[in-house]
Amino acid sequence: MKTAHDLVAAAKARVTEIQVADAEAAIRAADVLVDVREADEFAAGHLAGAVHISRGMLEFKFSANPALQPRDLNIVLYCKTSGRAALAAAVLQDMGYLNVKSISGGFDAWVAAGHPVAMPVVPSFD
Repeated sequence: MKTAHDLVAAAKARVTEIQVADAEAAIRAADVLVDVREADEFAAGHLAGAVHISRGMLEFKFSANPALQPRDLNIVLYCKTSGRAALAAAVLQDMGYLNVKSISGGFDAWVAAGHPVAMPVVPSFD
């Protein structure tokens, strides 16, 4: 029986992972930066410009949104430590997307490298 670790290892063996040092350039070149973590993780802080699409909804959101349907989109994904992003990248490749990358080490590596973190804007009800 395969474990979650086995599935992540298999995904990482076939997807393109970029190092945090190369992430800023990859993000600038991307058509879309996707945070595949859960909503509460995204709300606690995320990479500037990221859109939130949780791993569990990824296939549905990409299929339903016309802006996300071109298979030649340049996509960069990340999660907390890179496991979910690797799985997401593998699924997007299976769906026919040609330019998918995930950030090795994920959000934790981004923060550890001293890169900025964006916070969602909370509306004021004053």
